[in-house]
Amino acid sequence: MSVTKSTEGAVAVKLDLMSPPESAKKLENKDSTFLDESPSESPGLKKTKGITVIQALIHLVKGNMGTGILGLSLAVKNAGILMGPLSLLVMGLIACHCMHILVRCAQRFCKRLNKPFMDYGDTVMHGLEASPSAWLQNHAHWGRHIVSFFLIVTQLGFCCVYIVFLADNLKQVVEAVNSTTNNCHSNETVMLTPTMDSRLYMLSFLPFLVLLVLIRNLRILTIFSMLANISMLVSLVIITQYITQVLPLENKMKNARHFPAILSLGMSIVTSLYISIGTLGYLRFGDDIKASISLNLPNCWLYQSVKLLYIAGILCTYALQFYVPAEIIIPFAISRVSTRWALPLDLSIRLAMVCLTCLLAVLIPRLDLVISLVGSVSSSALALIIPPLLEVSTFYSEGMSPLTIFKDALISILGFVGFVVGTYQALDELLKSGDSPLFSNSTTFLR
Repeated sequence: MSVTKSTEGAVAVKLDLMSPPESAKKLENKDSTFLDESPSESPGLKKTKGITVIQALIHLVKGNMGTGILGLSLAVKNAGILMGPLSLLVMGLIACHCMHILVRCAQRFCKRLNKPFMDYGDTVMHGLEASPSAWLQNHAHWGRHIVSFFLIVTQLGFCCVYIVFLADNLKQVVEAVNSTTNNCHSNETVMLTPTMDSRLYMLSFLPFLVLLVLIRNLRILTIFSMLANISMLVSLVIITQYITQVLPLENKMKNARHFPAILSLGMSIVTSLYISIGTLGYLRFGDDIKASISLNLPNCWLYQSVKLLYIAGILCTYALQFYVPAEIIIPFAISRVSTRWALPLDLSIRLAMVCLTCLLAVLIPRLDLVISLVGSVSSSALALIIPPLLEVSTFYSEGMSPLTIFKDALISILGFVGFVVGTYQALDELLKSGDSPLFSNSTTFLR
């Protein structure tokens, strides 16, 4: 399993929790502020309205738990029963640590500059300004631009893949409906009934996605995050009970000071789920494990409901992933028009962005490999390379121990290795796919 894949969700939630303001003209009204200091810590600042601890935890778990968990059993098979779970644990700890670094640096600059909140890009910019290098100080604004670019590309890429996942799973359920039974004790070959092209399924989701992305308030999105969490949790419970019954073994935060604890709790939940599903799935199916564990389940309605629940969960998750690029692009655009045109422009940009993700999912052959290539570069940088370097530039002038500097350098090197390996693998698969007939985007795997 590549570094990029294991940190993909971590990048998403980290950025969801520290998104830029909804309007450049109304910073005080930010609904998703997580890094706002309390009045006692930053006197003179207007108290912002943040989301609750529970809402933060919901978004944190949802942002880290997506479709990738279904493929972890195959990753454990490839890595080995010992190294697989151990690698997941190590990557979970490192990802969580990098999130803590980013939050700590942002809070430090909020206090130092007397600001109510700070997003990822601003934190990197101020970190470069605080570095001992004059060249980095003079080019600090490029740090913010690079982070924003990576965020937009990565998050919109996730949205494209979600559309492919939604269409593919609905197509699988519909085509297998005539062969689906109530008998969950056998796993026979399924005779599929061909239906319409998967690209038409993608287009059928577009109206629902448009309605979801019109939600601009992170507090309201909490409802959809909760629905997504419930849907995915129920589906994972169904998968787990099938795995374990036949195993070959008899036996935006209102108070930012609470966020590090919530971050640790949320990442502990996610990492535990990842390790459990990945390990148990491999123990149950062994070398017969499919690229998605849902393909190993019997063709009965109970286990077909796993796909339906995941469709509901990913549909709700789309809006949360979309929130990040929207909150980078839209404030920049509406700050250049009058108040009269702010709302129409906001809605128009949202509509254009969601249509763009659907269009890319429909038109680009082997979108999964393209996104893997983009993710190898941007996700590695956002999740593993930048945060440790940011810690060094932020706290170096205050004095850092050699051990801390060595630790940060080691994590950044690990991220760079993931970037190189992931990029090479994605390019290699892209070149190989160019020699084979082109198929429409699909996550369907042959039985």
